Amino acid sequence: MALARTRRSESAFNYWPGFVDALSTLVLSIVFLLSVFLVVQFFLSQEVTGKDKALEALNAKLAQLNDLLSLEKLGKLNLEDQLSQLRAGLASAEAERDRIKGLYDGMAGAGSDAAGRTSELNKALDSEKQISSRALAQIEVLNQQISALRRQLAALEEALDASEKRDKESQNRIVDLGQRLNVALAQRVQELSRYRSEFFGRLRAILGNRPDIRIVGDRFVFQSEVFFDTGQALLLPEGRAELDKLAQALIDLDKQIPAEIAWVLRVDGHTDVRPINSPVFKSNWELSSARAISVVQYLISLGVPAQRLVAAGFAEFQPLDTANTEEAYKRNRRIELKLTER
Repeated sequence: MALARTRRSESAFNYWPGFVDALSTLVLSIVFLLSVFLVVQFFLSQEVTGKDKALEALNAKLAQLNDLLSLEKLGKLNLEDQLSQLRAGLASAEAERDRIKGLYDGMAGAGSDAAGRTSELNKALDSEKQISSRALAQIEVLNQQISALRRQLAALEEALDASEKRDKESQNRIVDLGQRLNVALAQRVQELSRYRSEFFGRLRAILGNRPDIRIVGDRFVFQSEVFFDTGQALLLPEGRAELDKLAQALIDLDKQIPAEIAWVLRVDGHTDVRPINSPVFKSNWELSSARAISVVQYLISLGVPAQRLVAAGFAEFQPLDTANTEEAYKRNRRIELKLTER
């Protein structure tokens, strides 16, 4: 009897003090890392402030240049129409001049042949000379009109050249603004990628190497059992403890990333393929959405800005493992966190 009591006393070894020491060390490490993370992100936020304002100015300038280009093209079309009309008028005037000049030459030849005729032809010659004089006057008028038309044509061609030059300059400016806009957008994407990388690095250090928390691509993947009981959407105490760590990192991140960068943390709920049998949730859609909403609401209660959070439910339709085994079902029941653009 005494021997049995001794064995029971030896098997009931108390592990609790060692666990408390390890947990205290972990908390102190987390506080230190978050402090460093806050300082670094503050300086980064100062560096990238104002990028969106420059981007909006570029967009406004681009719209203004597009309007100017449209006006230039419309003016160019009007000038080309006027030029075509003047060229047609010039061709008509030159044809009329040539016709009248031919008549004049014919009448002048007839007058010289009639010089040796009898006197009764003199009257007809005088009449032809009068006609010739009027024709010469008409030819002079036509020549003046042709000269005026040519001057107008030259002015129109000069205006067209200037319009084409302005059009080319506007196109070059539009191309340059487009390139600058693309560079600015690329810089914003790079900035968000840098913040995402730093955020995930901090989370990795905070959460540690736990088998129920994995990194898949650009997402943190938590097994549902970390946060919820089977078929439930009420957060467990150990799940809230993990979210406490995450919330502080998100609050620090929101202070460091400039307000003009539209970032959000998307919380995705996933279930396994087996239909749910619960009076509370009619489908896996409702269960996955309710779990994501529970995580978001708890983060908001800890001070994370609501506009930086998105809750999404995917039910069983985005599995990580398509096998019909308990291990596959467990992998597919998960909560995913993804830092992305809004």
